[in-house]
Amino acid sequence: MIHIEKEIIKIKEEVILTRRELHKIPEIAFEEEKTSGFIVEKLEEYGVKVYKNIAKTGVIGYLKGSVGEKTIAFRADMDALNIEEATKLSYRSKHKGMMHACGHDAHMGVVLGLAKYLSMNKEKLIDNIVFLFQPAEEGPGGARPMIEEGVLEKFHIDKIIGLHVYPEVKEGRVGCKKGPMMAQTGEFDIVIYGESGHGAIPQKAKDSIVIAANLITSYQTIVSRSINPVKGAVLTIGKMWSGERRNIIAANAHLEGTLRAFHEDVYKKMKERMIDLAKGIEKMYDCRIDIIFRDMYPAINNDADLVDTLIKAVGRENIDLVEPQMIAEDFSYFQKEIPGLFFFLGVRNEKEEAIYPLHNCCFNFHEDVLLMGIQVYVNILRTMNGFE
Repeated sequence: MIHIEKEIIKIKEEVILTRRELHKIPEIAFEEEKTSGFIVEKLEEYGVKVYKNIAKTGVIGYLKGSVGEKTIAFRADMDALNIEEATKLSYRSKHKGMMHACGHDAHMGVVLGLAKYLSMNKEKLIDNIVFLFQPAEEGPGGARPMIEEGVLEKFHIDKIIGLHVYPEVKEGRVGCKKGPMMAQTGEFDIVIYGESGHGAIPQKAKDSIVIAANLITSYQTIVSRSINPVKGAVLTIGKMWSGERRNIIAANAHLEGTLRAFHEDVYKKMKERMIDLAKGIEKMYDCRIDIIFRDMYPAINNDADLVDTLIKAVGRENIDLVEPQMIAEDFSYFQKEIPGLFFFLGVRNEKEEAIYPLHNCCFNFHEDVLLMGIQVYVNILRTMNGFE
């Protein structure tokens, strides 16, 4: 177990209360008004210089170090999900149909706790620290708008660090790996244009359902036959609808799906093969197929030196070297600009019933992990010689 120092234990009550207050007021992407207001109030209370309304609702806190040659950012995402909370917690969501079911309340609680701790020990702070509170991680993504508004240049950020509470890793442990750890992701919409007709006279129609079935089957060969098997990839069609009634041949069919990959060349190859196969099926059935792609987040790609720093900071015995995960995170946009570290903070605890997956209406965690997150961040700063 990672040792929690006494000064962090002293702020436990406030850190937990902070997290609970944030849990009560979940807000969705770019609508985090109450959340950002709460964060601003807390940072100002701690004596941290505050910059607000970045990428609409984003907040930056800034602490200057005694030397200040380097600036390290610690990022927390702010938004919640459109999920009706099913827990019976005394501090459950007050906003109907919204819940912090992905643990962003924990991420904010940890970074605010870090701000509290460092402001109490400012004389020991060597590097400049940015507390970066980002909106809209769940989509459409707030990291890129913050970058486009110049936060990395304005605050001269050299490195950025973030975490995610993760129920697939046991409480008390940290999960990470060098290089690609979470997938690049994108979405696609497909419309197949056939021709309607009477179900008893199929020769005079172009059945979009038959065409869709052929397209779906063909697409299942992309990962298995067009992608190097040692490189992970996922192509999933999760939704399809077509037709009007049982005795009418369907004119049009609509498909929706997602792409995931750890490498940009693999992601690009999947899109190319989808287009090629669609063109072939257009010729086979004399129809039209339109595909719209929406490229979303790049892959989380951890800087090797920063992973070594994390291992040294928490002890190899406390690290799980995780397998790459097909989930996605827009923290990856920061990593495309500067060296970045993203890791999982384990929260699985059967005794505390912290067993539900992310995005589940019953998701919760044992709140001692908040102190663990603060301690890991402090240890990283010490290992980097940014804090005495």
